[in-house]
Parts: sequence; C-alpha cells; structure tokens
Amino acid sequence: MEKIKVWFIREKRETEILLRSIPVMVVTLFVVSVICMNLLANKTLIQLDWIALDGGILISWLSFMCMDIITKHFGPKASNKISILAAAINLLTCFIFFVVSIIPSNANDYTAFNSIFGGTWFILLGSTVAFLSSAVINNMLNWTIGKVLGKNYEDKFVYRVQTYISTFVGQFLDNFIFSVIVFVGFAPVFWDGFHWTVLQCATCALTGAVAELIMEIIFSPMGYRIVTKWRTNSVGKEYLEYIEKGTK
Repeated sequence: MEKIKVWFIREKRETEILLRSIPVMVVTLFVVSVICMNLLANKTLIQLDWIALDGGILISWLSFMCMDIITKHFGPKASNKISILAAAINLLTCFIFFVVSIIPSNANDYTAFNSIFGGTWFILLGSTVAFLSSAVINNMLNWTIGKVLGKNYEDKFVYRVQTYISTFVGQFLDNFIFSVIVFVGFAPVFWDGFHWTVLQCATCALTGAVAELIMEIIFSPMGYRIVTKWRTNSVGKEYLEYIEKGTK
C-alpha cells in the first residue's frame, strides 16, 4: 500500500511538471484537434466500396503530429499522459454537448443540432477506445524507432522515419479499431442490421491511413522545426531533469 502511495505521489508530481513544461500552444492544439475529430466524424466526405473518409481526416494529422513532437522531445510516457488528458477533456465536452441537446427549447427546431451534438454513445465509446489504443502504440513505436536509428535531433531522416511509420500504423489501428467496434459490434444491433465486415473495416482503415499519412507528410516539416526549436531553447528542462533523476 505504501508503494502505491509513493508511486501515486510521484506520478502526480511528474504530471504537474509535465503540464507546465510542454508549451501550451501544442497542448491546446492537440486537445482541440481531438474534440474536432469527434465532431467532424459525423460527416462522411467519401464513401465508396473500398474507401470511406469522414471529416475528421482534415484534422487528424494535427493530433498525430502533436503526439509525435511530444514523444520526440519528452518521451512516450509524456505523450501518453497528454493523450489521456485530451481524451478526458473530449469526454467532458461530449457530456456537456449531450446535456445541451436534451434540454427542451421552443425557440426553434433544433433537431439537426441535437442529432449532431447529442452524439451516439457507442460511437463515442469506439472513438475513445480507438484513439487511446492507437495513441499508445503510435507513441511507443515512434520512440522505439528513434532509439534504433539514434536520437539525433538534427537528422531529418530519423524524424521522418519515426513519424511516417508510427503515424501510418497508429492511424490504421485507430480507423480499424473504431470501425470494428462501431460497424461490426454495435451497428447491427442499433442500426437495423447495418454492418461492415471485418475485411471492409480493414480495407477502409488501410486506405484511410494512407490518406492520413499523406497529410502527415505534408505537415511534418512543421513538426520537425518545432522539435528542433524546443531542443535549441531547452524547452521542458525541468521535466526532463526530473525524469532523469528518477531513472538513476
């Protein structure tokens, strides 16, 4: 029991230092992108037999870019914590949206508003599980590739390999886990038998991951510049020193 208490106190302290060490703009953009992904996913942009893309693709690259630069500079544990924070804030936001959607109003017809912002519980469940799972895998894979290739902050090739591979795998798993939970697990029960096969989920997850990887490739130079600037300016020095002391 005492060990658990010590661990909890240390984790609490570590998280507090982390939150004041990561530049607020990155955390803000990360959280906002996660919330926006949840809302934009309500609109399907492309739906063919072999690919389905929703509006979330327009901003999902930002979430993964934020995770990549946090992982690169602060480590996967830090990125996982921020991912959990983003997911928690998203759940809170969805709850507030739901409460607003069920409050009666005679001012106008808010059927469309309530439908979008009220959400569907199993879609929220699927998106949360998929996001957290893919985030952890993305962050660990990114960090592992960096350890194998060498953590040279001046090497653009290393950064690109880290981000491209981890983003592709992470995005694929995000899309696949979400579609399996929603379209294989719950849709047949709650949507009058509508469902996808596992193969359809895998195909759409693959094509979606390719499309999202292209977005990452376009914007990754921005992430590289941010990481390089953080390194040069010793951003997060307090957290990095705290972690280093804890490993000794």
